[in-house]
Amino acid sequence: MENSEINSVDLHGDEEIIEVIELNETEPNPDDLAEDIEDVNFTEGDDEGWETEDEGGEEMEEADKDDSDLTFSRHTGSVFCVNLDPSTNSLAVTGGEDDRAFVWRVSDGEVLFECTGHKDSVTSASFSHDSALVATGDMSGLIKVWKVETKQEVWSFEVEDLEWMEWHPCAHVLLAGTADGNVWMWKIPSGECKTFQGPGCQATTGKILPDGKRAVVGYEDGIIRLWDLKQGNTSHVLKGPDGHQGPVTCVACSKDGSLILTGSVDCRAKLISTATGKVVGVFSTEGRKPKVLMEEESETNSVESVGFCNVLPLVAVAYLDGTLAIYDLSTQSLRHKCPHEAGIVHLQWEDSSPLLYTCSLDGAVRIWDARSGQMVTQYHGHTAEILDFTLNRYISDHFLITANVNLPTPSSATDTVISFHPKNLLNPLKLSECLSSSPLTGTLPSLVDDAVTLYNATHTQIIDTVAPLTTRTVKKDRNCPWYTLELRLLKSACRKLERK
Repeated sequence: MENSEINSVDLHGDEEIIEVIELNETEPNPDDLAEDIEDVNFTEGDDEGWETEDEGGEEMEEADKDDSDLTFSRHTGSVFCVNLDPSTNSLAVTGGEDDRAFVWRVSDGEVLFECTGHKDSVTSASFSHDSALVATGDMSGLIKVWKVETKQEVWSFEVEDLEWMEWHPCAHVLLAGTADGNVWMWKIPSGECKTFQGPGCQATTGKILPDGKRAVVGYEDGIIRLWDLKQGNTSHVLKGPDGHQGPVTCVACSKDGSLILTGSVDCRAKLISTATGKVVGVFSTEGRKPKVLMEEESETNSVESVGFCNVLPLVAVAYLDGTLAIYDLSTQSLRHKCPHEAGIVHLQWEDSSPLLYTCSLDGAVRIWDARSGQMVTQYHGHTAEILDFTLNRYISDHFLITANVNLPTPSSATDTVISFHPKNLLNPLKLSECLSSSPLTGTLPSLVDDAVTLYNATHTQIIDTVAPLTTRTVKKDRNCPWYTLELRLLKSACRKLERK
């Protein structure tokens, strides 16, 4: 269409020209139409409105599945932490976004007592080694300790914003790291205190070693420090090329305490000897990385959790991109790569077997056999991300407790009738024949609107002929408020990339 013709079009009100479609002066022949139809991709692209005979219903059924034996629902917001008492495995403590923490029985979900008085989200909660005490800490830095037997608060203290908190493995001693970089240690309930001065940046993660005399702490600047808890000084400091190139996100230690494993947003896990303070191994799923991490990479992936296997020389590293990597300690080589559908939040090994548990942002818990790298089973029931879980370590009939984002319970699934064109019936040759004998091969209307109307009507009629509309009864997906249009579009885009 010429520019003069475009200028002669009358526009009314808010009308505007969105697109100008040029109509060929010569009439299209069947060969031209056949070439046009070959450009249409019938196997890829947006699946909206199309469905094969064997599709549909699987994800909906999975969303309805609940493998749990009991659901504890006293929290009114997201649940950030969960811990099981180590002595009897009969009590659990959970803390959440609602500024509340509960100690409750895992057998029936009955609340033993509520840990009151917090003024911000409770992000840390755990039992002491003998299950006599339980400590709860909130984001504002308020830490409280309760005696389980009497259900009474026995000690409290307030620090800077709390990053993490951990009990000593064999004493009533509590260790905590804060946003100002300091690490605090208290004897409970006397409150006798010792402070380990930090570098001025967040003490992002920490763990007391099995000997109870040392602790490893990771910081926001990528530095790792091994502290002597009695002397109050550092025995080893790893920084620069020995440290990480980004905040340290997680740390684990071997059963005998001779090795520690750290993870960071730089997508690396470092194996460190506690005796020498030297890095003895670096693990990365992408091979050797440049010294300066690319900004784009650091934003899309990170190491979220690490752990040692107690029965085999294996370590596991969990990544935000959904990769679970299992490495052989003796050769420091990648043994298995176990993909997840969403980012992994936490991993935990069974104490006396090579089984490995993971929880991820898709709301599922999976069990993996580290010897084969195969998934043993998976548990469903959450409708949103799992943020933490704990595993019963001491009895054969093991179970796990998960904590997740708390959202209103969706309505139940209902049966509904849908209609669709089975795309497996689409045959390009038959489509070409129908187009060749359609009105589109004749003289087209002179007006653009009439031509477009004819084009749409003809193609609709051909599709109805080649792949007749079919109806089917399926379970309608529950109304999950977190599953927004944006997430649906991202999921669709992800599927397209997976097909390539």
